[in-house]
Amino acid sequence: MTTISIEVDKDLAWSFLQASVDEKRQLNFLLNLRLKELIATPHKPLGIIMDEMGHYAESQGITPEMLASLLNEE
Repeated sequence: MTTISIEVDKDLAWSFLQASVDEKRQLNFLLNLRLKELIATPHKPLGIIMDEMGHYAESQGITPEMLASLLNEE
């Protein structure tokens, strides 16, 4: 893996820094997956990308509840 820097708003940065090691691992996983999808298929509809991500996350052991919790955190 290689580290890159991206700009995010202050609240998001603070939330990420406060997350547990396991939560950070899960967030990194989801962000990697999303960036790969965006770069590989720039013209694919967002809904399809999100459905595919959800199916892949489930296959990796991330439950719908875990995913919803990660996505709904403020």
